[in-house]
Amino acid sequence: MTSLTWTAVCPLDAIPLEGGVAALVDGSAVAVFRTHDGAVFAIGNVDPFSGASVLSRGIVGNRGDAPVVSSPMYKQAFDLRTGQCLDDDSVRVPTYEVSVVDGVVHVGGAG
Repeated sequence: MTSLTWTAVCPLDAIPLEGGVAALVDGSAVAVFRTHDGAVFAIGNVDPFSGASVLSRGIVGNRGDAPVVSSPMYKQAFDLRTGQCLDDDSVRVPTYEVSVVDGVVHVGGAG
């Protein structure tokens, strides 16, 4: 891990494959996901189209080669690697550094 401030979020096992959990990291609502291949990503939890803190409850999958979450509100897809909305080029959610140490997911500062 780098010099970022890291927050322990939960055990890796607490995040289902193709699922997500919500966490509060330094006062920010963060959605942490685990994809079908076991990769872990963290993005902002607030859906920028509805303003609701719901992205952690979205549908995890792929669009092409991009791992995505589709918002449960209006179904826009967000690239889990970059936070970019794949349905509106002008919209992006924050991304966060993620590290798994001894089976525990840690989230760092926004990117």
